[in-house]
Formats: sequence, C-alpha cells, structure tokens
Amino acid sequence: MSKVLAKNIESVAQYSKSQDYLMLVKFRLTLMVVVTSVLAYFIAAGMSFDWVVMSLLFVGGFAVSGAANGINQVLEKEFDLLMERTKNRPLPADRMKSSEAVLFSGSLLVFGVICLALINPLTAFLGMFSFVLYAFLYTPLKRYTTLSVAIGAIPGALPLLIGVVAHSGVITTLGLVLFFVQFLWQFPHFWAIGYLSFDDYDKAGYKLLPKDENGKIDRNLGFYSAVYSILIIPTVLCAYYAGLETNVIALGAIILTTIIYTVMGVRMQLAPSRKTALGLMFSSFFYLPIVLMLYLIG
Repeated sequence: MSKVLAKNIESVAQYSKSQDYLMLVKFRLTLMVVVTSVLAYFIAAGMSFDWVVMSLLFVGGFAVSGAANGINQVLEKEFDLLMERTKNRPLPADRMKSSEAVLFSGSLLVFGVICLALINPLTAFLGMFSFVLYAFLYTPLKRYTTLSVAIGAIPGALPLLIGVVAHSGVITTLGLVLFFVQFLWQFPHFWAIGYLSFDDYDKAGYKLLPKDENGKIDRNLGFYSAVYSILIIPTVLCAYYAGLETNVIALGAIILTTIIYTVMGVRMQLAPSRKTALGLMFSSFFYLPIVLMLYLIG
C-alpha cells in the first residue's frame, strides 16, 4: 500500500496541473487536427479569407477536439491503465478525478461550439456531430469490433469538411473531396500505428486490427493499407473532372504522392515488420500536409 501511495505522490510531483490538462486534451494531436481544418479553410477561401472566421475556427475547433479527447480518456480510464503508452495520463495515474476531467471537457465543448456557431450553424453542427461520433460511438466500439476504425475515421476526417464549410456555409464538392481524402488516408496511418502498438492494444482488449485465426495480426494489413491509399486517386480525379479547380501540375503531384504512400503499404505487405510499419507510419505523417499544400497552391 505504501509503495502505491509513494508512486502516486511521485507521479503528482512529476506533472504540473497545466501539463495534465494538455495531456487530457492531447495537445499535439488536437493542434494537428485544427491546423488541417484551418488549411482547408484557406484552400476554400483563397485570398478572400477572413481573420475573424479563421480565429474562431482555430479556437473553436481546438476546444471541441480537445473536449472529445478529454471525454475519451474519462471513458477509457481503466483501459489506459493497462497500456504502457497511456498509463501515465492524468486519469489512470490518479492525478485528476474523472469529475474534474468531465467538467473541463464539457466547458471546452460548450465554448468551442459557441465559437463555431458564430461562424455559421452548419460548422457548429458538424463540430458537435464529430464530438458525439468520436466520444460516444467510436470510443466504446473499439472494444467490440474492428469496424470502429471506419467509424472513427469519420470524425477524424470531418475537420477538413468543417474548414471548408466555415468559408462556404454549405457542403461543397471541395469539402467532400478533402473529407474523403483524409477519411481514406487514416486507414493506413492508423493500421501502421496499431501494428507497432499491437501488444499494448491487445492487452487492453481493443479490437482495432484485423486478426487471423491464431489471434495474430492479419498478414494482409499492408495490402489493406495499399488499397485504401490507392482509392484516393479516383477520388481526386473524379473531383477534378467534376470541375474542382486544381491545376494539372498540382493534380499530378497529388497522384504521385499517393502512389508513394501506396507503395509503403505494398512494402509492408511483402515484408511485414516493425521497419516497414514505421516506414508507412512516417510516410503518413508527411502525406496529408503535402496534399493539402498542393491543393492550397493549386
């Protein structure tokens, strides 16, 4: 008992309250999400962007995404305790009470939705819809079915659509294209991370990766990754022929970048290992920013 108490005291001393709040909202992940949303806004708005709208989108998007991550950690507190990479989060480490996390996350959500509503009603609705899907559908489903990955990819891709809607006020072809690009991008990205953290996820009872009859990772994970990434090409081509304003050079660069992303999945299929999974994961980190920048300049 004394050892447990000593460990808790050491954990509390190691982290400040502000650090715990940053961990609760998953600051770096949330920042990346809101930056992609702002980039989508710039792609849609071009030179007619509005600093006030952009600021509301950034602050509101950050608050809603942070709230979703906070509620996610409240719901997964006991499972986070079982995994090495999550056991030092403020809730499983007993540095923060669940009630405090709920109150903080709820306040963030209300503030964030108000900010998005000041832009337009559809932006606020999509932000709230994303929160509900992530916190109350994707989060519990992770322990029951691999379909949770597809469910989670919807709120994961909504920030790009939200960014376009913040400018247009309606759902446009551009918004849908960017949504589907990020939706498809997430499968190889997540499966690479899941492959590298499989033991941790499996120990906590999460059913996120397809398995074979022996309970091992499906050997075709690289193939699945390649299929989802290559599907991005017909998506951007359909949008181009539907009249989306993208110059041929930018379109070609997007297709080439997608082919490279697909090749990383093929490499993982041919030689499944930590090395090829890392290659796929790191390529996913570069892929989305490159594609968004190409749409921005194209």
